[in-house]
Amino acid sequence: MGKDFRPRLKGKKRKAFENLIKNENRVLVIGDLHEPFCLDGYFDFCKQTYENYNCNKVVFIGDVVDNHYSSYHETSADGMGGADELEFAIKRLKKWHKTFPNAVVTLGNHDIIISRKAQTSNLPSKWIKDYKDVLETPTWSYTHRYELDNVQYIHGIGSKAHIRSVKDMQSVVQGHHHTDCYVQWKVGANNKVFGMQVGCGIDKDAYAMAYGKWFPKPAIGCGVVIGGHTAINVLMDL
Repeated sequence: MGKDFRPRLKGKKRKAFENLIKNENRVLVIGDLHEPFCLDGYFDFCKQTYENYNCNKVVFIGDVVDNHYSSYHETSADGMGGADELEFAIKRLKKWHKTFPNAVVTLGNHDIIISRKAQTSNLPSKWIKDYKDVLETPTWSYTHRYELDNVQYIHGIGSKAHIRSVKDMQSVVQGHHHTDCYVQWKVGANNKVFGMQVGCGIDKDAYAMAYGKWFPKPAIGCGVVIGGHTAINVLMDL
């Protein structure tokens, strides 16, 4: 965004432009992908949102892969086998990694299924490869919790964002709950925190999502967090 526009802007427009180029963290929060079962068009939507809000950081909020074939619940008898699903997921993740090479990924319950299965089999963790090696995303950072500008980013297992923000007395951004997309503020005498659910990017018609057939419609969207002080939900036009 060039500085040539600045002399021609006045009042609220100039203030908005100054805020847009201010030197602060502008985080694009990408919802659950569940690759290879991500909705067509969600990638382009996230890419455009990154540009629209002049973002400079990216957090994937978890469940970047689905691991349906290895689920602890019933799996589709007509679905892909383990090797095919994994290779398909890796292939589809390549465009995400190429476009957002320095992203942080907060690990979700679907991401960690394989490591849980290893523990079930009494397999020492030393035998397990790093996520970035398996998924061929060498520059992504995988973690259970990420904090920036006093906002914590976690997948969201256990409770929803508005509840966790009060329990932790810290602003929180979460995914996991596919049908939720909101920002809720709690304001006290000397402090204010927000709880943000960012929606998801799943294809509800994919066979791996059959378990949610009777659930409410998923909220297809992503989030933007600016400087730790502003949280914005962006919903995809379907």
